[in-house]
Amino acid sequence: MKNLVILGSTGSIGTQSLKVAKKHGYKIKALAAGKNTELLEKQAREFKPQFVAVSDENAAKDIKIRLRDTDIKVLSGEDGVCEAASLECDMVLNSIVGIAGLRPTLAAIEKGTDIALANKETLVTGGEIVNKRLKEKGVKIIPVDSEHSAIFQSLQGAPRGSLKKILLTASGGPFFGKKREELENVTVAEALNHPNWSMGSKITIDSATLMNKGLEVIEAVHLFGVSADNIEVLVHRQSILHSGVELCDGAVIAQLGTPDMKLPIAYALTYPERFDYAFEKLDLFKVGTLTFEKPDTDTFRCLQLCIDAINEGGLAPAAVNGANEEAVALFLSGKIGFLQIGELVEKALLGVKNKKDFSVEDIFEADKAAREIVRKFGW
Repeated sequence: MKNLVILGSTGSIGTQSLKVAKKHGYKIKALAAGKNTELLEKQAREFKPQFVAVSDENAAKDIKIRLRDTDIKVLSGEDGVCEAASLECDMVLNSIVGIAGLRPTLAAIEKGTDIALANKETLVTGGEIVNKRLKEKGVKIIPVDSEHSAIFQSLQGAPRGSLKKILLTASGGPFFGKKREELENVTVAEALNHPNWSMGSKITIDSATLMNKGLEVIEAVHLFGVSADNIEVLVHRQSILHSGVELCDGAVIAQLGTPDMKLPIAYALTYPERFDYAFEKLDLFKVGTLTFEKPDTDTFRCLQLCIDAINEGGLAPAAVNGANEEAVALFLSGKIGFLQIGELVEKALLGVKNKKDFSVEDIFEADKAAREIVRKFGW
């Protein structure tokens, strides 16, 4: 029986992770969330963890009241979430949204706990530091994102050093095929209308701008030890082939399946085992045709900006990530247009002072500086 800590338990990945854990009878040691105390209370009463951690201080006061009739200990603030990540357990699943997931990941690594990672910002902003600590502590990261899970699965059994190229697929989002002039006046509702996946609002907007794919390029560089030049992004509208690899002998190996996040979640939590699940099974006759096209990086600038950032290195990836988080928030609140997201990310990439040798504190300073640039030019 595995003992798990679930960070970001009230989000899409967190809720599905709890379903997988329940199926296997895994024990939940701690749950961590942000502000959704109503759902967190329901989860706490069902799974009976020893701890719940709430990053928002006011929400922490609320959950204390809600759980006052239980023995569950409530932890609060960023320190509380990091404390939850540091508990003795078999695995920490980190599905926190944004750069807020970096310190909890590092806390789990310091404890020596393996991580199922759904928080891409951990590696986007702090990949160099994270990889160094992983090696020092002998800790594994198993990716949960569908694309990186597919790459990870495709590499099982491949000899070390045989990876030649990563084939990273993208759905293309709701605006595939459109040019910049057609995107001038798109609404938030249109941008949130993803053709294949049901996700949170921030990641759905990132999919629409192709920022999500850019961040995944950066993440893949750190996860699999390749350069951005060895990652090819393919727009695959059907979202059936979730990503793959080309090996040195020319063999191409990929993972296919229905667009269902429960499969990569389950693989991460049960690795290296596989179990029979009642997921919708892939019917290739029903799918019929799989198509692949090059991304339009002139229209969807965010993808190229992320590639530029990882090629530059240092704090540049943290800058584009922070700028994007701030710009997406402004777009969702109706304060900027869709195309301005990429424009503001570019301003931050050019405007934030870079450092090649940096600390965790430097990462958060770069994130702050990028957000200030976005707020300065985005109002």
